Amino acid sequence: MARAITNVFKAYDIRGIYPDELDEELAYRIGRAFALFLRPRQVVVGRDMRVSSPALADAIIRGLLDQGVDVTNVGLVSTDALYFAVGNYRFDGGVMVTASHNPPEYNGFKLCREEAQALSLDTGIAEIRDLVVQGDFPEPERRGTLTERDILDDFAQHVLSFIDPNVIKPFTIAVDAGNGMGGLIAPKVLGRLPVRIIPLYFELDGRFPNHVPNPIEPENVRDVQRAIREHGADMGIAFDGDADRMFILDEQARLVGGDMVTALVAKALLQKHPGAKIVYNLICSRAVPETIRQYGGIPIRSRVGHSFIKALMRQHDAIFGGEHSGHFYFRDNWYADSGIIAAVTVLELLSREGVTVSQAIAPIDRYYRSGEINVEARDVTAVLQALEEHFRDGQIDHLDGLTVEYPDWWFNARPSNTQPLLRINVEATTPELLQQKAREVLDIVQRVTGDQSRA
Repeated sequence: MARAITNVFKAYDIRGIYPDELDEELAYRIGRAFALFLRPRQVVVGRDMRVSSPALADAIIRGLLDQGVDVTNVGLVSTDALYFAVGNYRFDGGVMVTASHNPPEYNGFKLCREEAQALSLDTGIAEIRDLVVQGDFPEPERRGTLTERDILDDFAQHVLSFIDPNVIKPFTIAVDAGNGMGGLIAPKVLGRLPVRIIPLYFELDGRFPNHVPNPIEPENVRDVQRAIREHGADMGIAFDGDADRMFILDEQARLVGGDMVTALVAKALLQKHPGAKIVYNLICSRAVPETIRQYGGIPIRSRVGHSFIKALMRQHDAIFGGEHSGHFYFRDNWYADSGIIAAVTVLELLSREGVTVSQAIAPIDRYYRSGEINVEARDVTAVLQALEEHFRDGQIDHLDGLTVEYPDWWFNARPSNTQPLLRINVEATTPELLQQKAREVLDIVQRVTGDQSRA
């Protein structure tokens, strides 16, 4: 048990290999521990399509029931639909059985409290872990009751409440669900709009026979790129396994970065909510805060990670938050992320402006980016100190790792939360400057890490 505990309780969720690290016994104990920690009266549980999800869902439900909690089982749903259920029906908490974009042998739990507030290691997961280890579960006065509910029609109506469906043009959209939950959610939502869907891998299959549902990796969007070209589609949409993250491809089958989608959604929302505040993480292009200001909004810069973005959104009553990784958060969605809400918001913007995806992006996407470069480093602090010393004439901040800004380029270097890695992002005004400055940054990193390896 101790080894499994060490492995599966992560910064933002519970996740591990089934059944070696996470099995039905542990799931049952997690259910009882979640109930003890949160003291909820009613909890909603949903699951994805992984082979092990039914068994793990049954086990965690039994744990909740045995600890005296009433459970509503909503069955197969996307993670953002589970968040919707918690917020919309005013449950005291929620459990989503999923391992998101991980390979098929993984599974796990995403936990949240009332109003879809996700639990992290700092806000409950550590306490739940400790309760699981102790294994001291007092018997409640009564066993909970179990009910079932279909929420997908209500969820679809909620998603479409963010737009005017009547203005949507008859786009042809290639949608790659990767055999994940997007195959269930996309038809429910997009099927109510006047669009033609080219479906790729809508069959729910937790073995992922076609590709791992992780669209941030280039090899996993090749099929949707091919479909865009073959069908002359107006755009492509790719979901991750639990369909809370979403990536857009333009009509030329080019992947649009999550930060550019953030800028598009911000533009669309600011047209409806002038002067609103919008949160973006510091890895996003400079184009994001510039676009927010251009359309009358107030940009708020955040550390990377959903817990930081959601906290800032609540603090500032921000209407929207976006990350480069394809997570998009909406105030009117209980500050939770939803890929499908972001997708329909972009569809409405394209329809109103009568432009293609590439035409919508062109005036915004004016910089050149390296993408995230990961470098192994045993002593990350030494590397960051060397970078700060070398670039001491730039504008320096430490909001998340080290960011150094110059008028025509900037970089961020931040440590990974889970591995001995340094994550580096560079952006510049020209491709030549990008190449030069990325090389300069990496030369310093490699010099220091080389010294460390010889030590």
